[in-house]
Amino acid sequence: MIQSGRDASLRNLTARRIAVIKPSALGDVVQALPLLPVLRARFPAARLTWVIQRELQDLVSDHPSLDEMICVDRRPTAGQVVRLCRQLRGREFDLVFDLQGLLRSAVLTLATGALWRVGLETAREGASLATNCVIPDSGREIPAHARYWRVAEALGMGTHPREVWLTLSAADNLRAVDWLRRLPRPVLAVQWGAKWVTKRWPLAGFAEVLSRAGRAWGGSLVIVGGRSERPECDWLTEKLAETVGRSSVLNLAGQTSIKQLAAVLSRVDAVVSNDSGPLHLAAELGRPTLGIFTCTSAVRSGPPGTQHEFVSTQVPCAASYCKVCPHTGTRHMACHQELTVERVWQGLQRLVAKHELAPQIRRFAA
Repeated sequence: MIQSGRDASLRNLTARRIAVIKPSALGDVVQALPLLPVLRARFPAARLTWVIQRELQDLVSDHPSLDEMICVDRRPTAGQVVRLCRQLRGREFDLVFDLQGLLRSAVLTLATGALWRVGLETAREGASLATNCVIPDSGREIPAHARYWRVAEALGMGTHPREVWLTLSAADNLRAVDWLRRLPRPVLAVQWGAKWVTKRWPLAGFAEVLSRAGRAWGGSLVIVGGRSERPECDWLTEKLAETVGRSSVLNLAGQTSIKQLAAVLSRVDAVVSNDSGPLHLAAELGRPTLGIFTCTSAVRSGPPGTQHEFVSTQVPCAASYCKVCPHTGTRHMACHQELTVERVWQGLQRLVAKHELAPQIRRFAA
Protein backbone atom coordinates (compact mmCIF):
# COMPACT_ATOMS: atom_id res chain seq x y z
CA MET A 1 0.00 0.00 0.00
CA ILE A 2 2.97 2.33 0.37
CA GLN A 3 5.12 3.89 -2.30
CA SER A 4 8.44 4.62 -0.62
CA GLY A 5 12.15 4.61 -1.12
CA ARG A 6 12.33 2.22 1.82
CA ASP A 7 11.25 -1.40 1.91
CA ALA A 8 8.74 -1.14 4.72
CA SER A 9 5.02 -0.83 5.29
CA LEU A 10 2.75 1.15 7.56
CA ARG A 11 0.97 -2.10 8.32
CA ASN A 12 3.96 -3.21 10.38
CA LEU A 13 5.07 0.16 11.72
CA THR A 14 5.22 0.97 15.41
CA ALA A 15 5.03 4.58 16.59
CA ARG A 16 4.96 6.32 19.95
CA ARG A 17 4.25 9.89 18.86
CA ILE A 18 2.04 10.68 15.86
CA ALA A 19 1.01 13.98 14.27
CA VAL A 20 -1.78 14.66 11.80
CA ILE A 21 -1.18 17.90 9.91
CA LYS A 22 -4.53 18.99 8.53
CA PRO A 23 -5.11 22.65 9.44
CA SER A 24 -8.07 23.40 7.14
CA ALA A 25 -10.70 23.68 5.75
CA LEU A 26 -13.82 22.80 7.71
CA GLY A 27 -15.22 20.27 5.24
CA ASP A 28 -11.85 18.63 4.64
CA VAL A 29 -11.09 18.36 8.35
CA VAL A 30 -14.52 16.82 8.95
CA GLN A 31 -13.90 14.21 6.25
CA ALA A 32 -10.50 13.39 7.77
CA LEU A 33 -11.83 13.07 11.34
CA PRO A 34 -12.75 9.37 11.01
CA LEU A 35 -9.01 8.67 11.01
CA LEU A 36 -8.67 9.57 14.70
CA PRO A 37 -10.42 6.44 16.07
CA VAL A 38 -8.47 4.42 13.50
CA LEU A 39 -5.14 5.79 14.69
CA ARG A 40 -6.09 5.18 18.31
CA ALA A 41 -7.07 1.58 17.56
CA ARG A 42 -3.93 0.98 15.47
CA PHE A 43 -1.55 2.67 17.94
CA PRO A 44 -3.29 2.36 21.33
CA ALA A 45 -0.30 3.55 23.39
CA ALA A 46 0.81 6.37 21.08
CA ARG A 47 0.45 10.08 21.76
CA LEU A 48 -1.75 11.59 19.02
CA THR A 49 -1.50 15.25 18.02
CA TRP A 50 -3.53 17.20 15.44
CA VAL A 51 -2.23 20.45 13.92
CA ILE A 52 -5.26 22.61 13.10
CA GLN A 53 -6.25 26.20 12.40
CA ARG A 54 -7.28 28.05 15.50
CA GLU A 55 -10.81 28.83 14.28
CA LEU A 56 -11.45 25.12 13.64
CA GLN A 57 -10.10 23.77 16.92
CA ASP A 58 -13.60 22.92 18.17
CA LEU A 59 -13.68 20.09 15.63
CA VAL A 60 -11.03 18.14 17.53
CA SER A 61 -11.15 19.58 21.05
CA ASP A 62 -12.00 16.96 23.70
CA HIS A 63 -11.89 14.17 21.13
CA PRO A 64 -11.52 10.88 23.05
CA SER A 65 -8.84 9.58 20.66
CA LEU A 66 -6.71 12.74 20.69
CA ASP A 67 -4.05 13.67 23.24
CA GLU A 68 -3.13 17.11 21.97
CA MET A 69 -4.01 19.72 19.40
CA ILE A 70 -1.61 22.39 18.20
CA CYS A 71 -3.34 25.49 16.89
CA VAL A 72 -2.00 27.59 14.04
CA ASP A 73 -3.17 30.94 12.74
CA ARG A 74 -4.58 31.12 9.24
CA ARG A 75 -1.92 33.63 8.21
CA PRO A 76 0.93 33.26 10.70
CA THR A 77 3.82 35.65 10.88
CA ALA A 78 7.35 34.46 10.14
CA GLY A 79 8.09 34.47 13.87
CA GLN A 80 5.04 32.34 14.60
CA VAL A 81 6.10 29.82 11.95
CA VAL A 82 9.58 29.57 13.44
CA ARG A 83 8.18 29.02 16.95
CA LEU A 84 5.72 26.43 15.65
CA CYS A 85 8.47 24.55 13.83
CA ARG A 86 10.53 24.45 17.03
CA GLN A 87 7.50 23.22 18.95
CA LEU A 88 6.92 20.42 16.44
CA ARG A 89 10.59 19.42 16.46
CA GLY A 90 10.51 19.24 20.25
CA ARG A 91 7.66 16.70 20.19
CA GLU A 92 10.00 14.11 18.59
CA PHE A 93 7.29 12.58 16.39
CA ASP A 94 7.90 9.15 14.88
CA LEU A 95 5.11 9.33 12.33
CA VAL A 96 3.53 12.33 10.62
CA PHE A 97 0.65 12.47 8.14
CA ASP A 98 0.55 15.56 5.92
CA LEU A 99 -3.08 15.51 4.77
CA GLN A 100 -2.99 19.14 3.58
CA GLY A 101 -0.33 18.70 0.91
CA LEU A 102 0.62 22.35 0.47
CA LEU A 103 3.83 24.33 0.94
CA ARG A 104 2.87 25.51 4.43
CA SER A 105 2.10 21.98 5.64
CA ALA A 106 5.27 20.70 3.99
CA VAL A 107 7.32 23.15 6.05
CA LEU A 108 5.69 21.83 9.22
CA THR A 109 6.13 18.22 8.13
CA LEU A 110 9.85 18.68 7.53
CA ALA A 111 10.21 20.58 10.82
CA THR A 112 9.02 17.54 12.79
CA GLY A 113 12.07 15.56 11.76
CA ALA A 114 9.89 12.42 11.90
CA LEU A 115 11.36 9.23 10.48
CA TRP A 116 8.07 8.47 8.71
CA ARG A 117 6.47 11.40 6.84
CA VAL A 118 3.41 10.25 4.92
CA GLY A 119 1.53 12.21 2.26
CA LEU A 120 -1.13 11.84 -0.41
CA GLU A 121 -0.86 11.96 -4.20
CA THR A 122 -2.78 15.23 -4.18
CA ALA A 123 0.22 17.12 -2.77
CA ARG A 124 1.19 20.26 -4.68
CA GLU A 125 3.36 23.34 -4.29
CA GLY A 126 6.30 20.96 -3.84
CA ALA A 127 4.81 19.40 -0.70
CA SER A 128 5.69 15.89 -1.87
CA LEU A 129 9.36 16.72 -1.33
CA ALA A 130 8.71 16.86 2.43
CA THR A 131 7.38 13.31 2.62
CA ASN A 132 9.14 9.98 2.20
CA CYS A 133 6.02 7.85 1.84
CA VAL A 134 3.07 8.42 -0.49
CA ILE A 135 -0.17 6.49 -0.17
CA PRO A 136 -1.15 5.25 -3.64
CA ASP A 137 -4.55 5.63 -5.25
CA SER A 138 -5.04 8.89 -3.34
CA GLY A 139 -5.12 11.32 -6.26
CA ARG A 140 -7.64 14.01 -7.08
CA GLU A 141 -9.86 11.65 -9.06
CA ILE A 142 -10.59 9.78 -5.81
CA PRO A 143 -13.49 11.18 -3.74
CA ALA A 144 -12.12 13.22 -0.84
CA HIS A 145 -13.69 11.04 1.86
CA ALA A 146 -12.22 7.90 0.23
CA ARG A 147 -8.85 9.60 -0.25
CA TYR A 148 -8.47 10.22 3.48
CA TRP A 149 -9.68 6.71 4.23
CA ARG A 150 -6.79 5.38 2.14
CA VAL A 151 -4.70 6.16 5.24
CA ALA A 152 -6.79 3.71 7.27
CA GLU A 153 -6.42 1.10 4.53
CA ALA A 154 -2.66 1.62 4.41
CA LEU A 155 -2.55 0.96 8.14
CA GLY A 156 -4.46 -2.29 7.68
CA MET A 157 -7.55 -0.72 9.29
CA GLY A 158 -9.81 -0.36 6.27
CA THR A 159 -12.59 -2.43 7.88
CA HIS A 160 -12.64 -0.28 11.02
CA PRO A 161 -15.96 1.61 11.47
CA ARG A 162 -15.87 5.03 9.81
CA GLU A 163 -17.02 7.38 12.56
CA VAL A 164 -16.95 11.09 13.32
CA TRP A 165 -16.94 11.90 17.04
CA LEU A 166 -17.69 15.44 18.18
CA THR A 167 -17.77 16.03 21.92
CA LEU A 168 -20.71 18.39 22.47
CA SER A 169 -21.26 19.96 25.86
CA ALA A 170 -24.59 19.94 27.64
CA ALA A 171 -24.69 23.70 27.12
CA ASP A 172 -24.24 23.34 23.35
CA ASN A 173 -27.00 20.74 23.16
CA LEU A 174 -29.37 22.75 25.33
CA ARG A 175 -28.74 25.85 23.22
CA ALA A 176 -29.64 23.94 20.06
CA VAL A 177 -32.79 22.54 21.65
CA ASP A 178 -33.80 26.01 22.78
CA TRP A 179 -33.37 27.43 19.27
CA LEU A 180 -35.38 24.66 17.65
CA ARG A 181 -38.01 23.77 20.23
CA ARG A 182 -40.84 25.88 18.79
CA LEU A 183 -40.28 25.06 15.15
CA PRO A 184 -42.75 22.77 13.34
CA ARG A 185 -41.24 19.91 11.39
CA PRO A 186 -39.86 19.03 8.95
CA VAL A 187 -36.98 21.35 9.79
CA LEU A 188 -34.63 22.07 6.89
CA ALA A 189 -31.27 23.66 7.59
CA VAL A 190 -30.02 25.95 4.84
CA GLN A 191 -26.37 26.82 4.11
CA TRP A 192 -25.85 29.27 1.27
CA GLY A 193 -22.34 30.55 1.97
CA ALA A 194 -19.08 29.08 0.73
CA LYS A 195 -15.55 30.46 0.64
CA TRP A 196 -15.38 30.39 -3.15
CA VAL A 197 -17.80 32.69 -4.95
CA THR A 198 -18.02 30.07 -7.70
CA LYS A 199 -19.54 27.59 -5.21
CA ARG A 200 -22.37 29.94 -4.24
CA TRP A 201 -25.41 29.04 -6.29
CA PRO A 202 -27.49 32.25 -6.43
CA LEU A 203 -29.27 33.40 -3.30
CA ALA A 204 -32.42 34.17 -5.30
CA GLY A 205 -32.49 30.53 -6.40
CA PHE A 206 -32.33 29.40 -2.76
CA ALA A 207 -35.20 31.76 -1.94
CA GLU A 208 -37.40 30.32 -4.69
CA VAL A 209 -36.67 26.66 -3.89
CA LEU A 210 -37.20 27.14 -0.16
CA SER A 211 -40.39 29.11 -0.70
CA ARG A 212 -41.74 26.20 -2.72
CA ALA A 213 -40.70 23.83 0.08
CA GLY A 214 -42.54 25.91 2.68
CA ARG A 215 -45.70 26.07 0.61
CA ALA A 216 -45.59 22.36 -0.23
CA TRP A 217 -44.72 20.85 3.15
CA GLY A 218 -44.97 23.51 5.81
CA GLY A 219 -42.37 22.94 8.47
CA SER A 220 -39.50 25.32 9.17
CA LEU A 221 -36.27 26.66 7.72
CA VAL A 222 -33.11 27.23 9.78
CA ILE A 223 -30.54 29.40 8.03
CA VAL A 224 -26.94 28.84 9.12
CA GLY A 225 -23.70 30.47 8.10
CA GLY A 226 -20.74 32.50 9.22
CA ARG A 227 -20.68 36.05 10.52
CA SER A 228 -19.49 37.38 7.14
CA GLU A 229 -22.57 35.85 5.47
CA ARG A 230 -25.03 37.54 7.80
CA PRO A 231 -26.17 40.27 5.33
CA GLU A 232 -27.07 37.70 2.66
CA CYS A 233 -28.76 35.48 5.24
CA ASP A 234 -30.74 38.45 6.53
CA TRP A 235 -31.94 39.11 2.96
CA LEU A 236 -32.90 35.44 2.53
CA THR A 237 -34.77 35.51 5.83
CA GLU A 238 -36.84 38.50 4.74
CA LYS A 239 -37.65 36.96 1.35
CA LEU A 240 -38.75 33.71 2.95
CA ALA A 241 -40.77 35.53 5.61
CA GLU A 242 -42.86 37.02 2.79
CA THR A 243 -43.78 33.61 1.42
CA VAL A 244 -43.74 31.08 4.28
CA GLY A 245 -44.17 33.34 7.31
CA ARG A 246 -41.67 34.81 9.70
CA SER A 247 -42.39 32.25 12.43
CA SER A 248 -41.22 29.48 10.10
CA VAL A 249 -37.77 30.96 9.48
CA LEU A 250 -34.93 31.04 12.01
CA ASN A 251 -31.74 32.88 11.07
CA LEU A 252 -28.73 31.61 13.03
CA ALA A 253 -26.04 32.95 10.70
CA GLY A 254 -23.12 34.28 12.68
CA GLN A 255 -24.59 33.12 16.00
CA THR A 256 -23.19 29.61 16.42
CA SER A 257 -19.85 28.15 17.35
CA ILE A 258 -18.78 25.07 15.40
CA LYS A 259 -20.05 22.77 18.13
CA GLN A 260 -23.33 24.66 18.44
CA LEU A 261 -23.70 24.38 14.68
CA ALA A 262 -23.10 20.64 14.97
CA ALA A 263 -25.71 20.40 17.71
CA VAL A 264 -28.23 22.19 15.50
CA LEU A 265 -27.45 20.18 12.37
CA SER A 266 -27.72 16.90 14.27
CA ARG A 267 -31.33 17.76 15.15
CA VAL A 268 -32.75 18.94 11.82
CA ASP A 269 -34.47 16.65 9.35
CA ALA A 270 -32.39 17.53 6.27
CA VAL A 271 -29.91 20.08 4.96
CA VAL A 272 -29.87 22.10 1.73
CA SER A 273 -26.42 23.45 0.99
CA ASN A 274 -23.87 24.54 -1.53
CA ASP A 275 -20.61 22.58 -1.43
CA SER A 276 -19.33 23.80 1.93
CA GLY A 277 -18.04 22.72 5.32
CA PRO A 278 -21.49 22.61 6.97
CA LEU A 279 -22.70 20.29 4.20
CA HIS A 280 -20.01 17.76 5.13
CA LEU A 281 -20.52 18.31 8.84
CA ALA A 282 -24.23 17.57 8.52
CA ALA A 283 -23.58 14.49 6.40
CA GLU A 284 -21.04 13.08 8.86
CA LEU A 285 -23.57 13.66 11.63
CA GLY A 286 -26.00 11.42 9.76
CA ARG A 287 -28.28 14.07 8.29
CA PRO A 288 -29.60 13.64 4.72
CA THR A 289 -28.41 16.48 2.53
CA LEU A 290 -29.16 18.08 -0.81
CA GLY A 291 -25.77 19.20 -2.12
CA ILE A 292 -25.62 21.84 -4.86
CA PHE A 293 -22.47 21.61 -6.99
CA THR A 294 -21.33 24.18 -9.55
CA CYS A 295 -17.55 24.54 -9.84
CA THR A 296 -16.87 21.34 -7.90
CA SER A 297 -17.78 17.72 -8.51
CA ALA A 298 -20.41 15.87 -6.50
CA VAL A 299 -18.48 12.65 -7.10
CA ARG A 300 -15.11 13.99 -5.99
CA SER A 301 -16.28 16.38 -3.27
CA GLY A 302 -19.65 15.09 -2.13
CA PRO A 303 -20.16 13.28 1.18
CA PRO A 304 -20.33 9.48 1.27
CA GLY A 305 -23.52 7.50 1.57
CA THR A 306 -26.70 6.90 -0.41
CA GLN A 307 -28.93 8.99 1.83
CA HIS A 308 -28.01 12.20 0.01
CA GLU A 309 -29.12 13.85 -3.22
CA PHE A 310 -26.86 15.98 -5.41
CA VAL A 311 -27.59 18.41 -8.22
CA SER A 312 -24.80 19.61 -10.50
CA THR A 313 -24.33 22.02 -13.34
CA GLN A 314 -23.76 20.57 -16.80
CA VAL A 315 -21.78 23.35 -18.46
CA PRO A 316 -18.56 22.27 -20.25
CA CYS A 317 -16.36 23.72 -17.50
CA ALA A 318 -18.29 22.09 -14.66
CA ALA A 319 -16.16 20.78 -11.80
CA SER A 320 -13.23 22.99 -12.86
CA TYR A 321 -12.45 23.81 -9.21
CA CYS A 322 -11.83 27.46 -10.12
CA LYS A 323 -12.16 29.78 -7.14
CA VAL A 324 -12.87 32.67 -9.51
CA CYS A 325 -14.71 32.23 -12.79
CA PRO A 326 -12.16 32.50 -15.62
CA HIS A 327 -14.78 33.48 -18.21
CA THR A 328 -16.19 36.85 -19.20
CA GLY A 329 -19.29 38.01 -21.00
CA THR A 330 -22.17 35.57 -21.34
CA ARG A 331 -20.02 32.68 -20.11
CA HIS A 332 -19.22 34.38 -16.80
CA MET A 333 -20.65 32.24 -13.96
CA ALA A 334 -22.64 30.29 -16.54
CA CYS A 335 -22.69 27.30 -14.19
CA HIS A 336 -24.93 29.26 -11.82
CA GLN A 337 -27.45 30.05 -14.52
CA GLU A 338 -27.42 26.62 -16.15
CA LEU A 339 -28.31 24.92 -12.86
CA THR A 340 -31.95 25.98 -12.78
CA VAL A 341 -34.33 26.43 -9.86
CA GLU A 342 -36.44 23.61 -11.28
CA ARG A 343 -33.60 21.08 -11.14
CA VAL A 344 -32.67 22.03 -7.58
CA TRP A 345 -36.33 21.82 -6.59
CA GLN A 346 -36.59 18.35 -8.13
CA GLY A 347 -33.51 17.30 -6.14
CA LEU A 348 -35.12 18.51 -2.91
CA GLN A 349 -38.32 16.66 -3.76
CA ARG A 350 -36.33 13.45 -4.24
CA LEU A 351 -34.61 13.94 -0.88
CA VAL A 352 -37.89 14.56 0.95
CA ALA A 353 -39.54 11.55 -0.70
CA LYS A 354 -36.55 9.29 0.00
CA HIS A 355 -36.69 10.05 3.72
CA GLU A 356 -40.49 10.50 3.99
CA LEU A 357 -40.04 13.92 5.54
CA ALA A 358 -43.24 15.57 4.32
CA PRO A 359 -45.58 13.98 6.93
CA GLN A 360 -43.36 15.14 9.81
CA ILE A 361 -45.43 18.21 10.66
CA ARG A 362 -44.96 18.22 14.39
CA ARG A 363 -43.23 20.27 17.03
CA PHE A 364 -39.54 19.80 17.69
CA ALA A 365 -38.75 17.56 20.63
CA ALA A 366 -35.39 17.29 22.42
